[in-house]
Amino acid sequence: MKGKAWKFGNDIDTDIIVPGRYLIYTDEERLSQHCMEGLDPHFNEKCEKGDFIVAGKNFGCGSSREHAPIALKGVGISAVIAESFARIFYRNATNVGVPLLEAPGISELIDDGEEIKVDMNKGTITASNGEEIKFKKLPPFMLEILNQGGLIEYLKNK
Repeated sequence: MKGKAWKFGNDIDTDIIVPGRYLIYTDEERLSQHCMEGLDPHFNEKCEKGDFIVAGKNFGCGSSREHAPIALKGVGISAVIAESFARIFYRNATNVGVPLLEAPGISELIDDGEEIKVDMNKGTITASNGEEIKFKKLPPFMLEILNQGGLIEYLKNK
């Protein structure tokens, strides 16, 4: 996978990913229009399908609602790469088909707007200067869930 990195800091909670006032919606299209708007009101316009979010520690903390990963999926994020994730967010993202890659040191290596390459098989992220950082590779069953678009599609096909 290859795309632009959109960089955010530590403790990005689910209300930042998609503000609570939009919880009346459940579809990807509507939620994606408000993705990350608290930090960047034009994020949904700038983000392109295949781009990445790069963040610090504790990404997805706060409320346990699935609206946040649905908004990320709807805006076209191919993966969120962070130092660490809130546990319930990790599960919700996997359930809706958004890969989360844990990569200690990533927030120091990657700059906002930088083109990066992610190799899921090797477990590496390559910066534009050629420097590589390893991430914790996902187990095969989780890759299968993500490749099928989330847990519901995975179970339908079983």
